[in-house]
Amino acid sequence: MTDFLNLPDSLLFDLTHSETFIVCLLFIWTGFVRTGLGFGGAALGLPLMLFVRPDLLLWLPVIGTHLLFFSGLTLSRRLHHVDWAYLRHALWFIIPPALAGVFGLVNLPATWLNLFIYAITLVYGVIWLLNRAIKSQHGWADKLLLVIGGYVAGMSLTGAPLMVAVFMRNVNRERLRNTLFVLWFTIVSIKMTTFIALSVNLHFIEALSLIPVAAIGHIMGLKAHNKIIQNDQVFKQWVGAGLVVVSILGLLNLYQSVCLNAEVKAQFCWVISMLNQ
Repeated sequence: MTDFLNLPDSLLFDLTHSETFIVCLLFIWTGFVRTGLGFGGAALGLPLMLFVRPDLLLWLPVIGTHLLFFSGLTLSRRLHHVDWAYLRHALWFIIPPALAGVFGLVNLPATWLNLFIYAITLVYGVIWLLNRAIKSQHGWADKLLLVIGGYVAGMSLTGAPLMVAVFMRNVNRERLRNTLFVLWFTIVSIKMTTFIALSVNLHFIEALSLIPVAAIGHIMGLKAHNKIIQNDQVFKQWVGAGLVVVSILGLLNLYQSVCLNAEVKAQFCWVISMLNQ
């Protein structure tokens, strides 16, 4: 009986009990944001997860599994509320750079990837904190944002704010959230298929074990969606302030790691020498 009550020293991903508890809270948060805003679960959760374990290829397959599950669940009865015409048009500009982003994710050093995440998150945070918005007023700007957003989504699943700016201008508000869910489902399906083709560990068991936790945030987000949309600016300003703090702390942590890690230093020096040639 005593052995049964004793918990193992590590739980999910070989994390400690306290780290596992923090991860559960973070997946509640990502689930809440995903359904509360209709986008941004990965963008607002991934920078925090990197503090627990700075490994994108650990977290992205889990987030991807959850996106597929919850997006499919949400869309099961709402497919007729999707703007299929504009979605098909936009995917021509999103899918090729998204594939390029996935290959970058698999091949680039972890330090560079984490730097990319915190940098793009800092940009989002500053924009939201200052109550600004990423806007597109022209067709060429739409295409540019879709291409950049596709690449960022392929590399890190944090390209949603860039693509949302375009979809908000071209999709009816009543169909926007469901259209975005289909977009995320499509991008993540391609990303997960590429992971499988490249033999990336999907951590499927861990992802399944975290679904009940993420479901708590999913349900909370569904209930809070209308209130969040009504107070969109205030919500984003508070979140933006948090993202700025998290990003700065993350960048400082990376700077310390570079200063103390000879191997990482060598990578930076090699890149700089290549640029100077």
